[in-house]
Amino acid sequence: MLIEIHAIQNHSPGNLNRDDLGAPKTCYFGGVMRSRISSQCIKRSIRTSEQFKLLCGGIRTRQLARLVADKVTGKGDVKKRAAKLLEKCGIAPKDENKSDMLVYTTQEAIGKIAQLLQDHDGETDQLAEQCGRLISSLVAAPDMALAGRMLETGVLTDTTVEAALQVAHAISTHEARPEVDYYVAADDIPGEDAGAGYVDEAMFASACFYKYFSIHWETLLKNLAGFPGNKEFLAAHTVGAFLRGAALANPTGKQNSFAAHNPPDGIIVEVKRSRCTPISYANAFASPVPSKGPRDLVSQSIAQLGQYVHDLDTGYGKDAKDKRFWFSPNLRYRLTYLNEKKDQSCADQNLKSLDELVAVVVKEIGFDWAEVQTVTVW
Repeated sequence: MLIEIHAIQNHSPGNLNRDDLGAPKTCYFGGVMRSRISSQCIKRSIRTSEQFKLLCGGIRTRQLARLVADKVTGKGDVKKRAAKLLEKCGIAPKDENKSDMLVYTTQEAIGKIAQLLQDHDGETDQLAEQCGRLISSLVAAPDMALAGRMLETGVLTDTTVEAALQVAHAISTHEARPEVDYYVAADDIPGEDAGAGYVDEAMFASACFYKYFSIHWETLLKNLAGFPGNKEFLAAHTVGAFLRGAALANPTGKQNSFAAHNPPDGIIVEVKRSRCTPISYANAFASPVPSKGPRDLVSQSIAQLGQYVHDLDTGYGKDAKDKRFWFSPNLRYRLTYLNEKKDQSCADQNLKSLDELVAVVVKEIGFDWAEVQTVTVW
C-alpha cells in the first residue's frame, strides 16, 4: 500500500533553503528557472517539528561518545572508554567527544550502549561487538523507519535501513528568479556622519511550490518490527503525524528575517492498494503557470494539477480500491478538471480541515486516529 501526498504551497518572500553562496536554491524544469527546496531540507523540517516530535526516536550526530558518556554515572574515565569502544566499531573519534563520522542511531541504542559501559569495566572486543549489534539492530524509530539509514563504518554490518519514504525536491509551479534585498542597519548612537552603520545585500525569492511525498506502508511496518509495542498502531501514528508535519512545518532558513510561514492551500492524499507505483504530478507544471491570467497563481496551480490528475486517471486508469482525498482550508479551492465545459471533482472526498483529512486518511488505512495517537516511541 502507498500513501502519497501532493501539496500546493505558496510562500511569501523568503530564503527557506540556501545554496553555498547564500542564494535561494533553484533548478531548471520545463525549460525555465524554478525556485527549489531540497528534499533533505523538507524532511528535516518535518522530523524536528512539533507535529512529529513525540515520534522522533532517532538522533544524527558526531557526538555519540559524549551522549553515551552523559548517561553513565559514577565513572570518571567513561568518556575515554566510550570513545575507544566506538573506535572499535569503526566510528573513529577525533577526540573524546566528537567523531569524523555523522552517525544516525536511536535514543534506544544510545541508552543500551551506556548500560553496557555502566555494567562492564574495560574495553574488550566482546563489548565492542555487543555495542555494534545494538547500533545495527535497534532501529525501530519512526523517523528512521521513514527516512532510512545509510551507515558504513568499515566494521559494522547490516546497518542499512531501507527508507519507507520518498520525498521530491519542491519546485515552483511557475518561472521564478531570486531577487536581491539591499538593506542597512542604523546606528542608534550616530556620530557626525549621517551614513548607515552597516550595509549589505541578501537574496530571497517568492514562489508557489509543488511538493510530493510517498510512503510505502509495508516497508514502514518492516522497519518498525523491533518496536516492543503495537507496531501497526505506531506506523499509523507515524503516517498521521507525518501528514500533519508536512502541512504545518516549514523550513527554518532566514525565517527571523522573512517569516515566510505559509501553510499549503491544497493537499491531495492518495491511498493506493492496487498499484503501488509512486506517481509524481510535477509534470502538471512542465508548462509553467503564467504570471498573468484569469486566475491567481494558486488557483491556476491547483487547476493545472486537477486537470493533470484527471488526464492520468483517464490514460492509466484509477482502481476503485484506491482513494483520493482533497483538502483545502474551508474548501477555499476545489480540485477539478474541465469536462464538457463544466468543472468536475477529481477527489473521492473533499475536506475542509486538516484534522478531518488526517482522521480520514488514517481510517482508510484501517485505524482510528484518536486511538493510535496513544502509541509513541517514549
